[in-house]
Amino acid sequence: MKFGAHVSTRQPFSEAVKRAQQIGCECMQIFANPPQRWNPLIIPEEEVARFRVLNTKAAINPVIIHGIYLLNLASSNTYFYKQSIISLIDDMQKASKLGALGVNFHVGSTKGSQIKDVMCKVRDAVKEILDSSPEGPYLIIENSAGAGNIIGDTIEEIAEIIDECKSNRVKSLIDTAHAFESGYDIKSKAGLEEFINKFDSLIGLENLVGFHINDSKTELNSKRDRHADLGKGFIGMEAFQNIVTHPKLHDKCAILETPQEEMDWPTQLKLLKEMRDSQS
Repeated sequence: MKFGAHVSTRQPFSEAVKRAQQIGCECMQIFANPPQRWNPLIIPEEEVARFRVLNTKAAINPVIIHGIYLLNLASSNTYFYKQSIISLIDDMQKASKLGALGVNFHVGSTKGSQIKDVMCKVRDAVKEILDSSPEGPYLIIENSAGAGNIIGDTIEEIAEIIDECKSNRVKSLIDTAHAFESGYDIKSKAGLEEFINKFDSLIGLENLVGFHINDSKTELNSKRDRHADLGKGFIGMEAFQNIVTHPKLHDKCAILETPQEEMDWPTQLKLLKEMRDSQS
């Protein structure tokens, strides 16, 4: 398993590679657009080229782009729906230019509708995004914590979306905090095994690109999205040891997401590597 973190892309954009190197990343996640705005960021071509050159030397792989927070592919508001599609197309185009694995995103909210009633909107949006994007980057669905009407809190729901989209370019990424908060007891070894087996049965582990590896400030099945530093939440270090050393997950990546000012990322990454390497 490879380990990394969400790294700032503050100007100059290409310096994200050096920031990732400095904290010990083997993989990384970035924003290619401001996360709370519809307006896309224009990345100068020379910065894109420099990013790729720097990363050829650094070999931080995979790079995953995180979609903006405003996305909703199930929205009944035409403006928000169209803007969500446009934003993801822009991210996918940037993923191709930067050599990223793909774009990780939250599907959005049903806003009170049944999932079956909005599935066609989600499917059509994904098709339009893929048709308008370069071949290569994946569109990566992230699970949710289960709050309100947010889509994707269960393996079954993610599986249904992937099945509907009928494309081998649609993958999934699991946030450990979200999984725990939505009711999956990945804290216990038996619960983790059940989760992995269900994912494999319904989606296939070949469609799992990796994890956002976060502890949870809230208890099992809280339905509240609150990340915590590793070992400082309700999931605990033993559970992360089980994830990191699981034989079915050795080829995945795991990305720390908790805001940098709240944790010492070099220490956390070193700890994860020690867990992994202790099994070698």
